[in-house]
Amino acid sequence: MHHFFKKVSPVTAVLSPSKNEPPLLQPQELPNEDRNKVDLDDGSALLQPQELPSEDKDKVDLEKLPSDPEERPDIMSYPPNSIEDIRRAYLLRGPCQPRKHNFLSTSNGNRKRKFVSLWFDEFKSWLEYSVTKEAAYCLYCYLFSRLHRNGQDAFVSKGFTAWGKKKRLRDHVGNHTSEHNRCRLACQDLMNQPQHIEVSLLKQSTQSKLNYRCRLNATIVSLRYLIMQGMPSRGHDESEESLNQGNFLELLKVIASCSDEISSVVLKNAPDNLKLTSPRIQKDIINAFGVETTKLIVQDMGNDFFSILINECRDISVKEQMGVVVRYVDKNGCVMERFLGVVHVRNTVATSLEKALDSLLSMYDLSVSSLRGQGYDGASNMRGEFNGLKSLILRRNPSAYYVHCFAHQLQLTIVDVAKKHTSIGSFYNVINRLCNVVGGSCKRKDILREKQRENILEKIASDEITTGTGLNQEMSLKRPGDTRWSSHYGTLINLIHLFSSIADVLEYVGENGDDSYRAEADDVSEIINRFEFIFVLHLMKQILGITHELSQVLQKKDQDIVNAMNLVKVAKARLQIMREEGWEVLLTDVSKFCDKYEIIVLDMDNEFVPRGRVRRTQKMKNLHYYRVEIFCSVIDMQAQELNHRFGETNTDLLLCMACFDPRDSFSAFDLEKLLRLASYYPSEFSGVALDELENQLQSFIFDMRIDENFSQVSGIGGLAQKMVSTRNHEIFPLVYLLVKLSLILSVATASVERAFSAMKFIKSSLRNSMGDQLLQDCLVPYIENDVFVNVTNETIMQRFQKMKNRREML
Repeated sequence: MHHFFKKVSPVTAVLSPSKNEPPLLQPQELPNEDRNKVDLDDGSALLQPQELPSEDKDKVDLEKLPSDPEERPDIMSYPPNSIEDIRRAYLLRGPCQPRKHNFLSTSNGNRKRKFVSLWFDEFKSWLEYSVTKEAAYCLYCYLFSRLHRNGQDAFVSKGFTAWGKKKRLRDHVGNHTSEHNRCRLACQDLMNQPQHIEVSLLKQSTQSKLNYRCRLNATIVSLRYLIMQGMPSRGHDESEESLNQGNFLELLKVIASCSDEISSVVLKNAPDNLKLTSPRIQKDIINAFGVETTKLIVQDMGNDFFSILINECRDISVKEQMGVVVRYVDKNGCVMERFLGVVHVRNTVATSLEKALDSLLSMYDLSVSSLRGQGYDGASNMRGEFNGLKSLILRRNPSAYYVHCFAHQLQLTIVDVAKKHTSIGSFYNVINRLCNVVGGSCKRKDILREKQRENILEKIASDEITTGTGLNQEMSLKRPGDTRWSSHYGTLINLIHLFSSIADVLEYVGENGDDSYRAEADDVSEIINRFEFIFVLHLMKQILGITHELSQVLQKKDQDIVNAMNLVKVAKARLQIMREEGWEVLLTDVSKFCDKYEIIVLDMDNEFVPRGRVRRTQKMKNLHYYRVEIFCSVIDMQAQELNHRFGETNTDLLLCMACFDPRDSFSAFDLEKLLRLASYYPSEFSGVALDELENQLQSFIFDMRIDENFSQVSGIGGLAQKMVSTRNHEIFPLVYLLVKLSLILSVATASVERAFSAMKFIKSSLRNSMGDQLLQDCLVPYIENDVFVNVTNETIMQRFQKMKNRREML
């Protein structure tokens, strides 16, 4: 981010209230009793409330200013009272420089020319590039040039596209009297607050500067703590008479009570118009938290390739939010998934999502041309073959390959089995009824806890169970989630352990409960004490146990595509082994459970008698029904759905990636497949590069198999980290690039879903009027707290100071 300064002319230096006044707070962001009040203790307001100009209602949202130069309107078309703030916002953001963009080539005679990204380094303070128009612009001249309205300079009006004439870039800069340099000095003067006339009039002393720094630091420390904990800052009543002024002010009091130095400059001891506690000040500092955290993330990404993970969710105020996570490989070879932000979208059609994504990426000088992977769920607007977001991005960048979220596919696998098999669907209906009866009231939950306690004491007295730290903890019958089928596994586990206590609760409700629940309790009690229910309960516990492990592993951020494919193979193999060898084990477990709770065990040689109305004309034995109709049928359906849902793992691209698996001394290594993998990325591996890659791969595999450092490496992620630590990534740069491209492809969108969980915590029912920008600024440091801790208070101070003219200087 580049910072510049402004020299104020005698005319423009006149104190202008409309320019220096900060935008009013939005009513929905204030408590009810504060909506008609405006705090002016932020050091940037020089007017009294009754003097606020009416033009403030036209203030522009500085966070939504377009990043692409072509999409920006004329700077003079904005409301006059907002122009200075807009100029400052663009200078803080810096020029739009998408370095990894696939710049469009244009014909120049017999040769093709295009923009060179190295020009950004040579003219880094002002040169911009429009991805929309594929043209270059000047940031300084856009903000201050008088030629903008006359269209006399291509860098100001239509955009520069004469790529074969680099000399014109230097000609545009010109000598010290040129229009460009006049604009550059104006930008420098704007950001040079100490020479502004309003600051000079205040005649700050050295002590007042020290007091201001101490006061600002205390405010930052307080807000940093609240953001890290995901806590709100404002209170319902923040008046001086209130006994609880809210988290921020109360925390500031605690900090002041611990230090006389801080206490002497904050709250009541601070100047009335410079307390640094107003809502606007809080929002400015929180915005600095979010911007500087994201800045570190983008710096860690560098100019390398990345993939995106996207999902949608409604927040508490019923707004559709699109969450974006970037996945990349850092300089240490570690796979990183970082939260980039949320964008409010008015509709969820693919074109709207694409536009929102472009806006977010351009804000951080990222480009769709740098994408090498996409990860979404199975919604049609995401993965649609013709008009989905996946297809729209693939048209612009064919190397941005899409992988359907493995965790989502696994969830759909279990859902389909439950829907298709009658006995399994009926079983889950009973589970829902059981949860409603047993957990429908606090009284029945208390009865369950008491019954569980009595059973545990009896077992301890009879030495059936042992005591110890962490043993015999209180359990409850968890209600399974509709969208998280791994939660069903926990429900079944608890049902097996609490079966006796649950049976006692059902008996109690059937005898003493309300009339509306007695019949339901008796009916459910009769069903769960049947052999068929117990059989399906143990069968689904074993099947969900296999898929539950896979689901948990797929939630890890650093999971790579090869490990995920291997885990799916393991799950399929375990299901096959269970089908071939698990019948006797399952039947033995079911029989023991039935004997323990005095449930009638069916004789497998007897004729099967169906419940209810007889619909079967074909007679069968119990053995055939339970082993073939349920046991084998459910396992076969599960395996079939796994093969169907994970069919993408059989594509050539993913199979080629498996050749990098370092297990068993790179036994899966296949030179031909790896070269074919490289051919999927023509931008990185041209014809000459492929020949060089082939030579590097041959040397690479020979070196890896004899190097003891790589003998214990597991997974492609471990291979990348070991290559960096042993500096082999410098010896085999093309091989390492291919490894990184394999790691960038995402396995699951769990990181986005975790971000939405955090969003529900930040934007709760008590904070449902939070604006979109404040939500973004709170979410980024809260989710990426390991990055946020590296943002120093001094960095926050400097950014806060440059956001607008402040009454005090640091």
